[in-house]
Amino acid sequence: MTRVFLVPGFFGFTSIRKVTYFHGVKRTLEAALARRGIEAEVIPCPTRPTGSIRRRAERLLEGVIANVAGDQGDIHFVGHSTGGIDVRVLLSPGMRIEPSDMAAAVVSRTRSAILVASPNRGSPLAAAFLTIQGKQLLKVLAALATSTEGRHAIWLGATGLGFVARIDDALRRDEGWLDRAADALLRRITAEKDDPLWRFLHEVSIDQGAVAQLLPETMDLVDAALPDRRGVAYGCVVTAAPRPPWAFRLRELASVEGVILASLFMAIHNISARENEAYPYPRPPNVLPVLRARLGMDVDGSTNDGIVPTLSQVHGRILDAVVADHLDVVGQFRLEGGNPFSDWLPSGSRFDAARFEAVWDRIAGEIAANSGAATRRLAAEPTPRPAGEDARDTRAVSRPGSRSRRRRPRP
Repeated sequence: MTRVFLVPGFFGFTSIRKVTYFHGVKRTLEAALARRGIEAEVIPCPTRPTGSIRRRAERLLEGVIANVAGDQGDIHFVGHSTGGIDVRVLLSPGMRIEPSDMAAAVVSRTRSAILVASPNRGSPLAAAFLTIQGKQLLKVLAALATSTEGRHAIWLGATGLGFVARIDDALRRDEGWLDRAADALLRRITAEKDDPLWRFLHEVSIDQGAVAQLLPETMDLVDAALPDRRGVAYGCVVTAAPRPPWAFRLRELASVEGVILASLFMAIHNISARENEAYPYPRPPNVLPVLRARLGMDVDGSTNDGIVPTLSQVHGRILDAVVADHLDVVGQFRLEGGNPFSDWLPSGSRFDAARFEAVWDRIAGEIAANSGAATRRLAAEPTPRPAGEDARDTRAVSRPGSRSRRRRPRP
């Protein structure tokens, strides 16, 4: 059976309580593949939350091996955000992850690697976590997660927040961010150290290696050191959010919560817009016109999805370019399917269920185009990527209503 592994980004969880990272993606992608005659199992595969990219790739490999042992089917990876970099590290020739027969088998059976909003050239937002304030926040997380007093403090605070949310429910009928946060993360929380939330926070507190590695100046080296593996089809989905505050709708600012979240998004969008002058993002000659035409907006070094700069996301063939914030494409958009915990980044992108279905349909098309005997790899040895190959590949950007073009491995 074909297996498609969904790799989460920074914070690396697949679900915590009622919060699901890839919300609706498994169902949507499996259905899109079934329409193409491919029986596939889509598997969300957790990594280390904030650990180094190599360690995240190691955990990813462990999860993959646990699911494919004794099987010979095709393997495909779809990595969102930092998860896309994890996939590149796992597959890149010469990377020392786990020199085992099973690891080699995983790589040899991999047919495609699809990167969704991935920081291939880093993100300025990573620098925010390296400031004194960012480091202090992580220290606070460590104290709260690893001490009995800290866990009890949050438990009491969560109980109080839940009580406030219930009062809020009695005063108004619409559901706000306070309700979503309380119900998704805090209700039924316990002070026991084996609670999933504490385990998650503890892992965040002890290893933040990925933070420094996602800086643009660091990813400049990482990107150069990760050649694509021959025989694996690399593609990307690129996202860009409208520049705030003009894109915000009145209904997103109609409450105190809305103003707070919109202000937060504006702040992180502005940080992500600060291109490093010493390490600018690549601009292959035909990439900018393609992105501008597909997105319907001007694209430069400041364009981003609120987390990752748009030009930093380009790698391999551009499968799609959509107006969306960083979490829209993994199902976290406004009232998606009636989900009350959606839209943690109110960006004014107007991303909706139709666009969500279209994005994952194009991803399914790329997986289908690289499945089966027709796309078996020619060799497992690395082949240098010719200069300009990515630029040529971007001519195959999907248009609305078009079919994904079959891409065969180059000899």
